[in-house]
Amino acid sequence: MWTASGERGVKSKPMLRYLKHFFSLLYPDLCLGCKRPLYEHEVLICTHCWYHLPLTNFHLDKANAAARQLWGRVPLEQVTACFYFIKGTQVQQILHHLKYLGKSEVGIVLGKKYGLLLKDTVFHTADVILPVPLHPKKLKRRTYNQSEYFAKGLSYSLDIPIELGNLIRHSQDASQTTKNRFERYENMRSAFHIQDPEKLEGKHVLLVDDVFTTGATIEACANVLLEIPEVKVSVIALAYTH
Repeated sequence: MWTASGERGVKSKPMLRYLKHFFSLLYPDLCLGCKRPLYEHEVLICTHCWYHLPLTNFHLDKANAAARQLWGRVPLEQVTACFYFIKGTQVQQILHHLKYLGKSEVGIVLGKKYGLLLKDTVFHTADVILPVPLHPKKLKRRTYNQSEYFAKGLSYSLDIPIELGNLIRHSQDASQTTKNRFERYENMRSAFHIQDPEKLEGKHVLLVDDVFTTGATIEACANVLLEIPEVKVSVIALAYTH
């Protein structure tokens, strides 16, 4: 009988490791950023890509580029994004896997890493994390919300709870990717609502999204949240595109 504590169980462990190494030679796990084979200690993203991913360091500058885009549009406490989104780079590849190829777990990995950088900032003083929701029809097609997985990683490192199902998207429009700034704003206006505003009264909310482009989605969500008495809103995005 094979048992965890028996002699044959002990002997089986080297065999399992051997089989694991054998199959990794045939079917190696590849880095989501550069497609190089991962070493044994690496998970989803290789060390080389981690070192070269373009951090924005927006959390160190309250007047960063993303925050300035929303000045005069919606009053926020602070805005940050983890990476610069640049076409053709590892960031685009990783986000593509996160959003479209089912690699939801990379959102958690990235959220945990970025959360550690935010521990000594105003973001760590928030009371609750709200990921920007998908419309139910899009969620059904994609099966998961990529922003939610990034938020889970942030929650783990910052020790701030996530609240799901309170911020709701109730209209489904065409993709934002081909729209200009005004069209994105019009597309997003009145797209969101809060199911239970009383649960958020007086709280500092971290609004979490995957990619910050024009800020139209963030603006629409924040405007709904700021209608609640004494609510403060800060924003964290996974990537910022110029």
